[in-house]
Amino acid sequence: MTQILLCCDLDRTLLPNGSQEESPGARPLFRRLAKRQELTLAYVSGRDKALLQEAIHDYDLPLPNYAVGDVGTTIYEIHDDEWHPWKAWEEEIAPDWAGRRHDELSALFQDIGALTLQEPEKQNTFKLSYYAPMDIDRDALLAEMGARLKRLDVRVSLIWSIDEARHIGLLDVLPERATKYHAICFLMAHKDFNQANTVFAGDSGNDLPALTSGLQAVLVRNACREVHDEALHSVREKGIAQQLYIARGNFLDMNGNYAAGVLEGLAHFKPEVLHWL
Repeated sequence: MTQILLCCDLDRTLLPNGSQEESPGARPLFRRLAKRQELTLAYVSGRDKALLQEAIHDYDLPLPNYAVGDVGTTIYEIHDDEWHPWKAWEEEIAPDWAGRRHDELSALFQDIGALTLQEPEKQNTFKLSYYAPMDIDRDALLAEMGARLKRLDVRVSLIWSIDEARHIGLLDVLPERATKYHAICFLMAHKDFNQANTVFAGDSGNDLPALTSGLQAVLVRNACREVHDEALHSVREKGIAQQLYIARGNFLDMNGNYAAGVLEGLAHFKPEVLHWL
């Protein structure tokens, strides 16, 4: 029996909460797909546990087998509606911050007026999150923050994305290995999946490390032009363009946005799923 690990971002990937139209039949087809025993489903999101559960309820999504939350800083295994955090993942990423506390890192950036700390519920032990203007010089900001962090001898990932609905930039300071991509790799390694039977789908800036990693990856059609262009440039530069599928629509009479794009891309890499839909 072919086993497939499908890792999906939520907001504006599975969730139709962007400005583009959703194909009406897309989520029902996705729910049908998720019932297959051959499929292991993981949601990979910037949301915390409460917001993950809220999205699953509000958008009538199937309950996943795993959930990667907080932009990759938490992993949950889910059985019978019980969410069990993976302590092994916390132990994996903790050394990157070299014992430094959340407040020690945030103190480094207090004088950067363009940065606004996100709400307390959007922070955790290994996630320091800010709002920033969409039109800020992103490269200069990240370079300055990176230089300051280097003085503390900590290993970090600086993840930039945009909240299209609120027209604001989102910036996450994470342990170097606590990205969505590294969390997916950790899940693959511990559950005996490999690149040949794993597919990732996303839409936004914080999905770029996974979209351009060499994993079989799907960029849904409703992704913004900036992410589309950056992802395409990156995989071409790395010589792995065949590993990124950009949804176009016209798959099963759907438009390629949101869940329709996920299904289209999954069928591109794993044609056997056509018989499951």
